[in-house]
Amino acid sequence: MDEKIAPQLEELTRALGDIEKSGIRAEFDKLLAFRVPPEVAKESILRKFGGKRKVLKVKDLSASLKNFEITGRILDLGEKALRPQEGVHEGPSRLYTGVLADETGSVMFSSWRELPGSVGDVINVRNAYTRLWQNRIRLSIGEQSLVSKVSDSSLPPLSELSESPAKKLIDIGAADFSVRTVACVLQLSHREVLVRGKQSKVISGVLADETGRLPFSAWVELPGIDIGSIIRIEGAQIRMFRGMPSINILSSTKVSSVGSEEAESLAFTFESAAKDPTPFKIEEIDSRDSMFDIAAAGNVVSVRPGSGIISRCPECSRVVQKSNCRAHGKVEGVRDMRIKAILDDGTGAMSVMFPRELAESIYGKTLEEAEQLMFSDISKDAVYEDLRRFLTGRYLAVRGNSSKGEYGISFVAESAWVPEDDLAVRVVELLHRLGQDEEEPGSEVSGGGISLA
Repeated sequence: MDEKIAPQLEELTRALGDIEKSGIRAEFDKLLAFRVPPEVAKESILRKFGGKRKVLKVKDLSASLKNFEITGRILDLGEKALRPQEGVHEGPSRLYTGVLADETGSVMFSSWRELPGSVGDVINVRNAYTRLWQNRIRLSIGEQSLVSKVSDSSLPPLSELSESPAKKLIDIGAADFSVRTVACVLQLSHREVLVRGKQSKVISGVLADETGRLPFSAWVELPGIDIGSIIRIEGAQIRMFRGMPSINILSSTKVSSVGSEEAESLAFTFESAAKDPTPFKIEEIDSRDSMFDIAAAGNVVSVRPGSGIISRCPECSRVVQKSNCRAHGKVEGVRDMRIKAILDDGTGAMSVMFPRELAESIYGKTLEEAEQLMFSDISKDAVYEDLRRFLTGRYLAVRGNSSKGEYGISFVAESAWVPEDDLAVRVVELLHRLGQDEEEPGSEVSGGGISLA
């Protein structure tokens, strides 16, 4: 071995394991072939495969994570042969899939390499990553991942981890696929849907506990369950739709009513869970991938382009640009109105979308009146500019659903209002941040407010 690269290879082996089998040595040699100095090549490899690696639990997983380490017990493991793509002669021919769990939850995984373990064994995975598959978070073990079997582990036994984890509604997310929980029924409705060419009955509604709310769907009858019922759900599947989890009750799910004595020991009642949600700080919303039916308040610091009068595709309701829909091509657009605003509460900022009904209420003009303004001004941006003048700086509270993506928080508002009753509280908090005593002379607060329309 070249004496110049031996120290670097030894350090890579200590940090990353067997670099020959993992293909890391090949990456190192490739960098040397491009005349990268050995020391620089080593640092580059460490950054790519081992630098700043985080050790995570299942509950910490979210979309698009890279280069992290996780340890879990294999709950399920299967493999399938892959058909080689036409024109591709190399590459993995088998895919291994299953479920990995720790004391915080369980997650589906896929691996392009055979794992050093079977069902019940504990494995450690380094240089793992996550991706979204069918709107769900999946742990991915790639060819560059380092997987080792752990002989001595403090993880709970297989029998315990195989049980659906007990979770509060606010803690259910994209990494979960089966949970058990106790909640009360806030909303309930029956409808028929077409599934594989057949009409099926489905019950849908909203569940709540002391931490939050989530939508649910039941594909089986729920005898004795009605609005106000407090129920225990075991083995429910979690379905993701547009980044939002919902509880899916199937024939294998156990649903039972909670008795009055047990209900008295819970941290919530139907009455407390049915109250309007207390506004969250935006920094707390930002700490979660999605939140259902929550409230927030802040100042409108910006009205974004794309606000005002828009055209939508009559087939899919997508926004039409220059009479072209991304899915349906040339179409005759249908007029609509929306507001895209940035709301800031001092702890963070988020993008808020107001659909037509709310946009008309906030703006104080109907779609038809906004169109008259646009035509009289002979400018397609007239409504957008008017919205900027009218809304920028206004203090608003919103209620709806949030989801977190690559560009931050997206919040779709279902209602909005001016929270006049907390004006004094906000002024006192501002004085605290400025280092002033709220009891100083001249610090009295007016109880006035603004009108949306």
